[in-house]
Amino acid sequence: MTWKAPDVARPGGSLTAPERELLQGYLSFYRATLLVKCAGLTAEQLAARPSPPSNLSLLGLIRHLTKVERIWFRIHFAPGDPAEPLFAPELGKDADFELIDPADAQAAYEGLIAEWRLSDEAAAGRSLDERFAFGGTESTLRMIYIHLIGEYARHCGHADLVREQLDGSTGA
Repeated sequence: MTWKAPDVARPGGSLTAPERELLQGYLSFYRATLLVKCAGLTAEQLAARPSPPSNLSLLGLIRHLTKVERIWFRIHFAPGDPAEPLFAPELGKDADFELIDPADAQAAYEGLIAEWRLSDEAAAGRSLDERFAFGGTESTLRMIYIHLIGEYARHCGHADLVREQLDGSTGA
């Protein structure tokens, strides 16, 4: 049987919640939105690059956002967490988009969901004002949430276009 990305329901959320709940809610919404864009597609469709010469694929986006979650929440913010960089960083910043194989689609999909759990655990109980340093620059957990919400929103737009090119599906 051919694996297909499962259906996903997006979480609801409050528009008036306290800041932490609001930020987590928006991040959860966009995380789920990416998976909604993948729902029902086969591994081969997820790996397809329908806009040559672009290397953009839904599988590449899954891998990229797994990497981004790990970098910000676990490598930069919670450096005591034993998290190694993903997807051959020595091959360049686009290895997560370039080195894709449909045979890895289910594992990559499940890996993203697992990384979400680990990211949420890294941030659990921590103040949005908690500071950390990366590349000689000081930042906060709040910035990570805002950055990730923007990252997902941008890439969900890319996922919309890729999905439409694959099977004509729009919206959602």
